[in-house]
Amino acid sequence: MFKTRLLSGIVLVILALVFIISGGYVLLGSTLVISLIGLFEFYRVFKIHNHSLGYVGYIATVLYYLSISILPRSTTFPILIGFLIVLLGFYVFRYPKYEIREFMASYFGIFYVSIMLSYIYQTRMIDKAGAYLVWLIFLCSWGCDTCAYCVGVLFGKHKMAPILSPKKSVEGAVGGVVGAALLTALYCYIFKDAMGIDVGEIILLSIGACVGALISMIGDLAASAIKRNNDIKDYGHLIPGHGGILDRFDSVIITAPIIFYLGGLI
Repeated sequence: MFKTRLLSGIVLVILALVFIISGGYVLLGSTLVISLIGLFEFYRVFKIHNHSLGYVGYIATVLYYLSISILPRSTTFPILIGFLIVLLGFYVFRYPKYEIREFMASYFGIFYVSIMLSYIYQTRMIDKAGAYLVWLIFLCSWGCDTCAYCVGVLFGKHKMAPILSPKKSVEGAVGGVVGAALLTALYCYIFKDAMGIDVGEIILLSIGACVGALISMIGDLAASAIKRNNDIKDYGHLIPGHGGILDRFDSVIITAPIIFYLGGLI
């Protein structure tokens, strides 16, 4: 299992390098595909993946990604309003076919998966700095996961969320946050000239990485809570040793918009 997980992780890193370095429509298209697969996995949990409510979500995702690539940011919100109106139409005129739980899952899925993941692309497209800032998303999520795992295995004694995730420890969480901050500081120092930042901004970005790492843990635990509430182990089996898209990107989902706004601000 470890070998399979390691090989899958290496392939994921290679693909991330190719798509993110390419940027533009390559990254837009790959992020759209990942979002659609993740949305399918999420909808499958609530059994709406092949129903009208699911199809509306897939169409809304495609329209949203088209809008952020060719239209001003102010035009994206009307798409979400239109999505809500269409869903309400299905809910009302096909009543009582759909329950409120299914309706809410359809609308929430767009925000939780599609919109949140789109910030990988949006961060990458921030002027010249975006090509470097975008990697902070993965340093704060996957980097935090790796550091938290290593520290937890070596020093973990106190359970962080014993019911929700028994294997996670407070020591591991601290190690993950500190590790993400150190990785970010090292990364920013190496590329400080290309990013056009000074030592003060490196410190601010490292502090931002601490925030991103903490929030990434919330994303990880939230994904686990959804699975436990619905009695499933993994969202899918697309990535050997890791599960589905949502199993691997659960922390990235919530970290991406944080880095977009914090990084852009700094």
